[in-house]
Amino acid sequence: MRKEYDFAGMKGRKNPYAKRLKQQITIRLGVDVLDYFKDLAAETGIPYQNLINLYLRDCVGSKKRPRLTWVS
Repeated sequence: MRKEYDFAGMKGRKNPYAKRLKQQITIRLGVDVLDYFKDLAAETGIPYQNLINLYLRDCVGSKKRPRLTWVS
């Protein structure tokens, strides 16, 4: 690997798909949910944010919907 690279003569362009890869958001999760994914992260070695994303992606792929039951 070189110590320095000269990119002066190159015409670079941005990745057109970069914005579609991931988007940072703020989300409020229950402490129990966060603890669950953090414990799972410690077991698997995968960061908890990635685990949450993988789980949600799996839900999207299988068209899983949350069970909404309201107690009156």
